[in-house]
Amino acid sequence: MLITIKYFGQIAEVTQKEEEQLEVYEGKISALLNVLHSKYDTLNDKDFQIAQNQELVSLETELTGAEIALLPPFAGG
Repeated sequence: MLITIKYFGQIAEVTQKEEEQLEVYEGKISALLNVLHSKYDTLNDKDFQIAQNQELVSLETELTGAEIALLPPFAGG
């Protein structure tokens, strides 16, 4: 399946992209992250959350397609 991955904040700086499309096979979010970590070594040093179709998900969530976003920590106030 073809998914769009959106990068925000410091994650976009690491990947030097705001968005890209990847062809992935069915699996869990963790499998997608393994692909991204191998593609972008310095992602291992970053803390971020993952959203699928605009909903925060865990590493064990099944990929359902459409859109994945990697979100850096948010500053609160």
